[in-house]
This record gives sequence, C-alpha cells and structure tokens, in this order.
Amino acid sequence: MQIDAIAQRAHTAWKNYRHSDLKLRRKFLEAIATEIENLSDQLIETAVREAHLPEGRFRGERGRTCGQLRAFGQHVTDGRWLNASIDRAQPDRQPFPKADIRKMNHALGPVLVFGASNFPLAFSTAGGDTASALAAGCPVIYKMHPAHPETSRLVAGAIERAMHDCGLDPGVFQHVEIDDFALVKALVQNPLIKGVGFTGSVAGGNALRKYAEERPDPIPVFTEMGSVNPVCLLHETPGEAVTAKAKMLAASVMLGVGQFCTNPGLILGIRGAALDSFCETLSAEIKASAANTMLHPGIGGNYVDKLRHALAQKGVRLLASVAEAPAAGAPAVAYVSSAVFRDNPDLHEEVFGPFSLVVECTDKADLLATCEKLSGQLTASVLCDPNALAGHRDVLDLLSAKSGRVIINMAPTGVEVCHSMVHGGPYPATSDPRFTSVGQDAILRWLRPICYQGFPETELPPALRDANPLGIPRLIDGELILAE
Repeated sequence: MQIDAIAQRAHTAWKNYRHSDLKLRRKFLEAIATEIENLSDQLIETAVREAHLPEGRFRGERGRTCGQLRAFGQHVTDGRWLNASIDRAQPDRQPFPKADIRKMNHALGPVLVFGASNFPLAFSTAGGDTASALAAGCPVIYKMHPAHPETSRLVAGAIERAMHDCGLDPGVFQHVEIDDFALVKALVQNPLIKGVGFTGSVAGGNALRKYAEERPDPIPVFTEMGSVNPVCLLHETPGEAVTAKAKMLAASVMLGVGQFCTNPGLILGIRGAALDSFCETLSAEIKASAANTMLHPGIGGNYVDKLRHALAQKGVRLLASVAEAPAAGAPAVAYVSSAVFRDNPDLHEEVFGPFSLVVECTDKADLLATCEKLSGQLTASVLCDPNALAGHRDVLDLLSAKSGRVIINMAPTGVEVCHSMVHGGPYPATSDPRFTSVGQDAILRWLRPICYQGFPETELPPALRDANPLGIPRLIDGELILAE
C-alpha cells in the first residue's frame, strides 16, 4: 500500500476543502446520512452478521449515526465553532496605537481515524470522529476495523457517493484496509497527517500516541480508551428504590453484552442492609440472564482472560454468574473489600464485557478514600435518595475531578449526542480531558486558531470581514454580537 500517496491525496484535498463553503459541508454531511439510510436492510443485515448483535441495536445505531451527521451539518453552518473574534484598530490610542487583530479557527489538516470494534456504525466509518473532522474541514483517512469489514465497506461507499454528488475531491475521504502495524505507524508518522482519532484499548491508544510523539513534529492523538465508570451506592436503607436501581444497573452491565465504554464496571457501596439488598437483587438479575456472543473472538477471549485474572485476585469473591467458569459473553458480578481493592491496582483495570465488581466500604469516609485511588473515568455515578443529595456533595465533587460526566440516579450507558455532552475524561479514559468525542464540541479537536493582524478587508477570511457575509456570531471588541 502506498502510504505516502494516500497522505498526499488527503493533503491535496485539504488545500481546497479547508476553505469550502459551510453550506457545501452541511450538504455533504447530510448527503452521507441519506446515502447510509438508502443502504436500508442490506446494511443492517451485514452488521448483524458480522457483529453478532440484534437487529434492533443496529437500527438504533444507524439512526444515531445519521442523526449525528445531520447535527454536525447544522452545527457547521451555525458558525459558533469558528470562534470568530475581532478587535478593531485604535490608531489614536496613547501611548501606542493598537493594530487591527482578528482570530478564527481553521481546519488542522488531514486526520487519520481508527474504527472502533464495539460500534460498527456510530464510532466507525461514518462515526463521530469522521463526522466531526469532515465538519471542521479536515479530510479523513479511515483505517477500517477488521471485526466488521463488509459493514465498513458499505458505509465507505455511501460516503464516496455523497462526496461525488457534492463535487468534492476524492481525497476528502479515503477508506484504507491495513493490519500491518508497520503501515499503521507509517501513516501516523507521515508528515502530512495532522491529527489522529482512536477508540479502543489503553495499549492501542498508547502505541499511537508514542508513534505521534516520535515524529519530528508531534501531532495530537485523541484517544478514548479505558474506563470502569464507578457507581457509588449511597442509599442508607433497603427498599423499592434500591431494588429498582439494582435492576437498572444489572441491565446496564449486560447491555450489548457489556461492550459499552460506559459499562458500569465498578460499584462502591457502604456496608449495611442497603448494600446487601442491592447485591442480592443484582446477583439474581445476573443469574437469570444468559451468555451471548460477543463482537468478535478477540474481545471474547480478552473478556475471559481479564475476568479470570480479576476473580483470581486475593479477597475477590464471585457473587453471581451464568457460567461455572469465566466464559465469553457470560455476565458475572464479584465482591471485594475496599481495603483489598485499594491495594491491588489490577482490580482497577477495565474488564471489557458484562462484568461488574462490587466494592464494600466500611463508611462514607472509606468510600471517599477509595474513590481517591481511582484513575480517570468517562463517567461516575451516584445512586441515592434525592432528598439526601445535598449531604453527598463531597462525593459528587470528588467524582467530578475524576470523570468527564457525573450522573445522578441513572445508568451510565447511553451517550446522548448533543451540545452539552462530554464523552471524555482524565487518563486513561482519554488522552486529553479537555475535549469530547461525542456531541458538537467534538469538532474542536480538529481545529487550531489563526490570528490575522493588519489585514485589509479584502484579504480577510469571510468569517472575519466587517460585513459578516456568513451571518455568524462573533466577539467584537470583547462584546458577543449574534448573527445579523
């Protein structure tokens, strides 16, 4: 495979695409969504066959993917993401005159996107990384995930048809099929590649970051990696609320055979009747479930290995499972004391699959001390009596320092695509906690600000001209001026 040629095509396309009309970009993103929908049952049937998940799951995921593309299209023409700012000249200012200074965001350059195994549609070929990069004006080189090749090819074809219909350079999107790590490294380190998006394991994300850091000109690598998504059970007495929340979490643990990056893999509770009741219901729900086929043998094998390792740790006790021994796709829940958990870093690692570890704390102070030991997370949740919430602000404050999204009395699975979503968090949840990979703000990963000083009106980008031909919100002399 000619890596340099692929990168050059993307770079050549970027020269024009970065300046493309915002309405054209919106048309392109919306056309991709329409082309994906036009694949109809062929896409759904292919995804079901390759990923071993039910039809309903993929109909929902297709809707999410297309909705996300259209949301980015609308966001592009809105123009707020350009962060246009104008500070007008003050030639008579004393003791020194002030120059005319203006600023806006520009596309970073060609972006390399790695498909995720667990979401063949929403986090893959036309998923959030691709959609946000294209919205920003960055050509995308998409590295296909080998777990769902036919699904990926179908979606790539949809993107290519939309690209052709919109009259765009074919280098704006390229679908590459490579498994050779040497070629992957060559792509990341090609000087024309300016950013990387990745969803996967901590080991995989760290390898890509290392490749990027070894370049003469290091580039940003935005990785979404490992998270156990801790849930703190703070109910003081058993009852219907505790039972309902145990059932809710059991369903969340088993959703999609546990193959969600927001799977609640860690539950912390305080010793007492409420925790006992919760564990009893949780265990009953797990025992009443069944093993299901995981996305591909690699994920299934990794789940078995990780689960077996966790259960072999000193002080860990299996509470419930549908299998006599760790098996691919078999839900399980285990127990450990807070003291053992804090002292064993292996128990802090994600077990990707339908598993959750219950940590029993002696009191609230012990729970806080245990939470302090946690690494960065995508989500952190609190389950408690709503009337007692004010008494748990210390827990919420600590969890907000550890995660990108803090949740009250809801399951962490399910990541809404909206302006307010944060799907990110401190390492190892992601490589840069300042950004999100879901929601319209995901576009910010693929932008950099450029300042224009002393430019005549005719040479300024349209977003910074006095007449505001794009009709976008701008900051003018420190005051936000909405679209005219």
